[in-house]
Amino acid sequence: MSKRRPAFSADQLAFTFEVPAVQRHEGALAGLARTVSSAVARILKEDERSRPMLAAALSEILDEDIDKTTVDGWASESRDRFNISFYRLLALVAVTDRVDVLDALLREIGVAALFGDEIRTAQLGHIDRQMALLKERRRKIEQQAVPIRRASGEL
Repeated sequence: MSKRRPAFSADQLAFTFEVPAVQRHEGALAGLARTVSSAVARILKEDERSRPMLAAALSEILDEDIDKTTVDGWASESRDRFNISFYRLLALVAVTDRVDVLDALLREIGVAALFGDEIRTAQLGHIDRQMALLKERRRKIEQQAVPIRRASGEL
């Protein structure tokens, strides 16, 4: 019997400037719990720390007890009882620096994540758009502008 393919694919991790599609139709998010569990499993597998070490890091950052068994449960696509809560998923992303995984999960609902100085890159793009709109506004006004003449006849 072959092992089931993980619901969270490595193909989802590449950064893209594509605008995520917003899916709102019936069943659009079916299987999302399995995808999240699969993403957690990927984070755990690719981190150099052991699961007990990651559980300890999560316990420390959240100031609550989290054990290896709980972490194992979050990574299991087949166990519905152990779905990771959002705040714990955020903590896991924080302690593992896996914003790429968070971004991929957020794209499921039409959202993208930026990390640290990536926000500056987005700001530059926003400033460029604002400047383009101001230049266009200037061009339109320029087409209608006339010299200002005063009674003395000087420009």
